[in-house]
Amino acid sequence: MRYRAPDLAPDARFEHEVVVEKSRFIAWLCHAPTALAFDSLLKAARAEHPAASHHCSAFIAGPPGEQTHIGFSDDGEPGGTAGRPMYQALTGSGLGETGCVVIRYFGGTKLGTGGLARTYALAVNKALETLPTREIVERTPYRVKVDFASEAQARAWFDEQSAPVANADYDGQGVTLTVEWPTDEPADFTALESRLKGALEIRRADT
Repeated sequence: MRYRAPDLAPDARFEHEVVVEKSRFIAWLCHAPTALAFDSLLKAARAEHPAASHHCSAFIAGPPGEQTHIGFSDDGEPGGTAGRPMYQALTGSGLGETGCVVIRYFGGTKLGTGGLARTYALAVNKALETLPTREIVERTPYRVKVDFASEAQARAWFDEQSAPVANADYDGQGVTLTVEWPTDEPADFTALESRLKGALEIRRADT
């Protein structure tokens, strides 16, 4: 599976602010490959903005469509007016591995439940418009054993397939390459076997 995710370093965040009826809505987005990564963003928001009225949040710690490692919170706003609209903005973007916090400073004018829902979604959507992203490719590891003379040819072939070699283990008989194969491509090594005249052993590394 291939999808896009925030192109941000661990513990980095992307920020965008909107002001509605004198209330400030500061949206923070992060790369959240795990729920723990999102938790770090939420803790930072609370630490840096302790006087804010609310720290509402939503995250998808996995690919688009993930149903297990997700979450959202209204943090004291009326039920369904903050976390869920934020989560819907994330799902609508088609991104995966994304977390967001919207920090609100109340400006003195109540927005009503509909106005709150629209504004929290707006804050996230505006931030998503300019968020830098990168492609995530889900991969399956394979261990491919070749003799020393075939290593360079094998590495070149895997490079042609956009399947990076993550590790190499050497012993007296040759080298075992750990290869990260894209899960959305058939794991067909026939061409490599032909190139090396069958001088290789292949097995999934996760079995």
